[in-house]
Amino acid sequence: MPLLMLRDLPQYECLLSAAIRYPSLDPGAADVFLNLLRTGDLVAEAESAFLMRRGVSHGRFTVLMLLNRCPAEPSTPAELADAAGVTRATMTGLMDTLEKDNLLAREADSSDRRAVRVRMTPKGQDFIDDLLPDYFRCVSAIMQPLADGERKQLVVLLQKVQGGLPPSRTAEPPVSATPVQ
Repeated sequence: MPLLMLRDLPQYECLLSAAIRYPSLDPGAADVFLNLLRTGDLVAEAESAFLMRRGVSHGRFTVLMLLNRCPAEPSTPAELADAAGVTRATMTGLMDTLEKDNLLAREADSSDRRAVRVRMTPKGQDFIDDLLPDYFRCVSAIMQPLADGERKQLVVLLQKVQGGLPPSRTAEPPVSATPVQ
């Protein structure tokens, strides 16, 4: 589901008018925020379309990418869920479909019979190895309009924005005690 439901972003002049009614509205911040949401939606849409054309959901792709970090070292379902930022129940569902397609395997932990370890199968490794070159070309095409210096600058700016976010996904962003002028 898109983060921003608007197809047409408000013009800056509209934001200036709204700021008269709502003094806490910083038109510049709102403009950047709306454009950030729109860009995130478009990037996610492009990635999703790419993955769907190759028959894999974003969730399944994420699990395979996590397992591909260290293919020789199996992970636990809890480690995968934490790294993906999903619930353990969601991870179980993703692993079920990947296992059904023989892209990953669950194995009993040799040191703890109660624990399960997850690893990519050879078919899963072949799948991700075949997919990644085109995926990286897609990512490069999305970022192609930016020069190298702009890319580095964008990363720095996005990290600054991330630094202003609350640590928890459910927490509200900090509210400034000083009114915006």
